[in-house]
Amino acid sequence: MEETRQNWDKIGANLNNIRTKTLIKDADVVVVRFGDKYRQWNAAFDVGYAAALNKSIITLHPPHISHMLKEVNASASAVCEDPHQVVDTLAYVIRGDLPAPRDGDGYVAIADRLGKGNPNP
Repeated sequence: MEETRQNWDKIGANLNNIRTKTLIKDADVVVVRFGDKYRQWNAAFDVGYAAALNKSIITLHPPHISHMLKEVNASASAVCEDPHQVVDTLAYVIRGDLPAPRDGDGYVAIADRLGKGNPNP
């Protein structure tokens, strides 16, 4: 199609740029997903743009690419490894809902683990 529609990719990229910039500007929180299917350079660029606008950022990616994204994660308010963590994070931020402990019945509150004499219970 490039032969019949010159600059098709550039036109599409420009329109996507308008859309993405508008959505990021209007967002309270920006969630950016990376991974085997979401490792695009434009996603990292979107994080940079959101950071420049001082937006709250949540990154979502599997642990095996954390090192590659260390600078991106440094600008994020939260780093999640699965979509459920993003949902839990947003539920806490929006409504103050705390998720159930992920360690199940083995959960012991930090105040109980460290004892009552802890200066930071």
